[in-house]
Amino acid sequence: MSEFTYKNAGVDIHEAATFVHDIGALRARTEAKRQLMQSFGLFAATYDLSGYREPVIVTGCDGVGTKLELLLHHDLLEIAGKDLVAMNVNDVLTTGCDPVMFLDYLGIGHIDRSRMARLISGMVDYLESCDCVLAGGETAEMPGVVPDGFIEMSGFCIGAGEKTALVQPERVTHGDVLVGYPSDGFHANGWSLVRKVLAAFPDEFSTEEIIALLAPTRLYHDVTRALQAGKVDIRAMAHITGGGLPENLGRLFRPGTGARLSIPAWELGAVPKVLHHVPQEDALWTFNMGFGWVAIVPPGDADAAVRCHPDALVIGEIIPGEGVTVEVKR
Repeated sequence: MSEFTYKNAGVDIHEAATFVHDIGALRARTEAKRQLMQSFGLFAATYDLSGYREPVIVTGCDGVGTKLELLLHHDLLEIAGKDLVAMNVNDVLTTGCDPVMFLDYLGIGHIDRSRMARLISGMVDYLESCDCVLAGGETAEMPGVVPDGFIEMSGFCIGAGEKTALVQPERVTHGDVLVGYPSDGFHANGWSLVRKVLAAFPDEFSTEEIIALLAPTRLYHDVTRALQAGKVDIRAMAHITGGGLPENLGRLFRPGTGARLSIPAWELGAVPKVLHHVPQEDALWTFNMGFGWVAIVPPGDADAAVRCHPDALVIGEIIPGEGVTVEVKR
């Protein structure tokens, strides 16, 4: 038998095919309310848009970032899968459209079917909750390129909605209010800085605290659905990721429009321990500071927007000027 086979080179295509079969039941859970037009497993996935009058397609692409290093170290594969979904689905939700299909790219050294199934399981938990179909993806076995034990991860979300229902940030105007919705932690942003703090002050953080800090990125489909069901006039929505409140909100504003925010100090588990070592200005431009989602609405809709989540609150207003200023109340 020749030594020059694909398997001897480190890639087992039969193992990969078996893995896809293994996750079939998991993946099927994501088609409870939406289904692909054709069978799963073809070269490309199809979705029927004939139910829309004027369909608009939106797309998003993101990863988990350096948080992945700690998730793998603590064997939190399900959380990694949830993070991957949320980072993409949330971006699509800002448009007012529905997430309809999700695809993933996973690069690994060698296939470990058990570990990969746990990762997919986390994805499926989140996708099932927001009625988004796991439409396909790519698992690339790359021995000698991706170190054993590591996983490269990228996600891609496709959304669809009615053109008339698309959120239009150009409608944001002076006097509008910003309603903040709570995050569950640092989500999947700023972990290069968090990891630096954890490495510099290891005695300050217990293993239990670190695992709590690694809570998955929150999905905000419940908020967007509640806003739409309540017929709130949504001027714009922002997913607060890298760049924090100033950068992510600032991208919504036309010239001559800014925002003034006042937020409470972020008191969640060991988060204040991390923030203690970070200059406030840097923290504001790195972390979500306790608000992973912001909706901008007219003043008359503020109360209805706040009622969409028990811990939501008005955190600021749109003003003439440029940029976003944030005051942290102590």
